[in-house]
This record gives sequence, C-alpha cells and structure tokens, in this order.
Amino acid sequence: MDRLIIEGGHPLKGEVTIAGAKNAALGLIPAVLLAEGVCRLENLPNIKDVNRFINILEKMGVGVVREKDNTVVFDTTTVDKYEMLDEETQKMRASYYLIGALLGRFKNVVIPFPGGCNIGVRPIDQHIKGFEALGAKVELEHGIIRAHAEELKGASIYLDVVSVGATINIMLAAVRAKGVTVLENAAKEPHVVDVANFLNLMGANVKGAGTDVIKITGVENMHGCDYMVIPDQIESGTYMIAAAATRGDVLVKNVIPKHLESITAKLVEMGAEITEYDDSIRVVGKVPLKSVNIKTLPYPGFPTDLQQPMAVLMCMAEGSGTITESIFENRFKYVDELIKMGASILVNGRVAMINGGKKLSGTTLSATDLRAGAAMVIAGLVADGKTEVTELKHLDRGYENMEQKLLNLGAKIIRIND
Repeated sequence: MDRLIIEGGHPLKGEVTIAGAKNAALGLIPAVLLAEGVCRLENLPNIKDVNRFINILEKMGVGVVREKDNTVVFDTTTVDKYEMLDEETQKMRASYYLIGALLGRFKNVVIPFPGGCNIGVRPIDQHIKGFEALGAKVELEHGIIRAHAEELKGASIYLDVVSVGATINIMLAAVRAKGVTVLENAAKEPHVVDVANFLNLMGANVKGAGTDVIKITGVENMHGCDYMVIPDQIESGTYMIAAAATRGDVLVKNVIPKHLESITAKLVEMGAEITEYDDSIRVVGKVPLKSVNIKTLPYPGFPTDLQQPMAVLMCMAEGSGTITESIFENRFKYVDELIKMGASILVNGRVAMINGGKKLSGTTLSATDLRAGAAMVIAGLVADGKTEVTELKHLDRGYENMEQKLLNLGAKIIRIND
C-alpha cells in the first residue's frame, strides 16, 4: 500500500502546470459512444478514474490507441454492446454516464449501480426522472440498472435540484432523441459546458450550456472529431491553496482564470496576493492570513471539492471562520485527521467552525476520500515535522503526478511503496 512521507515547513515556489479536468474527462469519454466514428481527446489527465473509464470502453469493443502527451484516440464504429457489468464499472461513480450515452446510441443499457467516494447520499433519481421523461423505462433490481426505450423523444425536464451528473447524463441521452429537449435548472459548471461543446463538435445541437436552461435539438447521427479537455478547476484551486498555506510563491499555469473566481476571491479576502494572466495565476502567500466564512455552492459558487483543502488554509489563518457544506452532508470526515494534528475544529451538522492560528504537528493521516487526500497533503506541507499520508488510492483517482509536481515546487515529499 502506497503512502506519502512529507516534511513540513518548506514554502512552495516555482511553476506548476495543471492537467486536464477530471470531471470533464469523465463526461467526454462515454460521450464518444454517441459518435459512431473516431474521436481524438487531447489533454486527458493521467489519473486512475480516467484510465479505468478508458478500460471500460475497451471492454465494450471500443478501439483505443493511447498516443503521447495525454492524448487518446477512440474508435466506436464497431461497438454493439450495451451491457457492462464488470467490477470496474461498479467502482466508478461516473459510470452512470454510460446510461445516457448508451440510451442515446442503442436505446438500451445494463450497468451496475455506481460507486465512488463515501461523502454523502448521491442518488440518481434526477437522472432517472430525465430518462423517463425522454421515453425510457428504467428499472433498478439487485444493484443493476436496466434502461430501455423503443424511441427517445424530446421533452421539457425540470431538475428538482441542481445536479452536474444529471445535467450531463440527460444531455447525452437527449442529443439523439427525436425533437427538442428543454432542461431547466441545469448545472452551469465548466465541465458541463465542455461536454456540450464536444457534443456540438460531433454534430449535436446543444444550446445554453453554462446557463440554467439548456435546449437540445435531437439529431439522427453524430460523427467523430478532435477535442481538447479544459484545465482542471479543482486541481488549479488545490495548488493555489497550497501556495497560500505554505507562504509560497507559485505560478499556476494552464488555467482558465474565469473558472477560479470564487477561489481567487476568498484567497484575496484572506490576504494572499493574486496576479491573474491570460492562462495562469500567480499566488503569493502572506503573513498573517485572515479567517473567512465559506459556503459551498454550485458553480459559480465556491466548489464543494475545495472545501477540504480550504479548511487546512483556514487552520493557518488568524481568527475564527466557518465552512458551510451545502452540497454533501457527509463531507467532514477528514476533520478528525486534522484534529490529530492539533487543529481546532468543531463540526455541527453541515457547518465546521475553525479556530485558526493553531500550529499543526506531523502525524499519520488517512485520506478519507479524494479531495480529503489533497487536504491531508497540504496539511503535511505546513505541519511541524513529518507527516505520513495513507490511503493514496483516493488521491490517485483525481490528481496527476501530485508528488512530482510538489517536488518540482520545492516540497520535501516521497512516495513509499510497501
């Protein structure tokens, strides 16, 4: 079992290049099934979740050629399989995108109920509501999802809650349905827009992505194309927070500053120095940092995937602040790990109250989920002494070459493989 050994107290300095967006890639990979052609995806992050999804498509009969520079070519011309019940599919949360893609292509799909990080209840009822509105019959039995439609027809669909997964999944199914689909209360995240742009390049007709109303006019056929994945908003924010926490000076390259405005605003409010360029952001950590209050919200609000790293930064700040988690009800499990280091944090329901200015001391920590893993690494970077981070299987799902990137920034970090 791999673990990271981190020696704290070394400011991060230099440049770091951000990989392609994990959450966009996990929507784009199943979307290639709609094309009946050859798609070339560039800037795919080399992470466990992406590689696992590529393996799933290979098992379905998709021709896969891995080129250099994080580029993969997919040939879906001979795919005729709509059932995928293997263990890899079950482990992946994003495997539910196969429902929309396979419904759109074959009008049939059989997959296991998806897994993923245990950060709270993540039902797929809004996905099912959308599929049924389009004319599909969806059944859940013994952990298996079966969906079938004689024909998919456009419909008006209102999501009861803003859901990125449901928004993308319904888009995937609707692009080849007959007629017009209007999806209201849609998610506006950058990766929703990225998937819509990719679908349009393949011949779909999707308008309004990035707003809360998306209009999809169905098409009969779609074709292959070349496409480049957008930079990862969450990886960008993680290194920005790490730079501020270690009192460092880091140029975060290959980013879209517009996607990072909620993070940038909070870092400025805390006292960090931020300089924005066309496709990069420089973060200089300052002393002292001031505590703030944060509430996670759907985009363009503060991302739930960055509240754990932000909690570590708030431990370094002067004064008291709160983090209110409005997306997932079970996303504070990592707090016990920070308390072991000397952090002063009190969790009451969905609110964590953080008293900053407490010195953290190195110890053995467990990455309880993907983003908590990033928080544990940042905690190790700022703590006195050495910190050991275990359960790296979570971290490797979403961060490309994290220890190497940190080494390049001057961190003292090493991965031990037992």
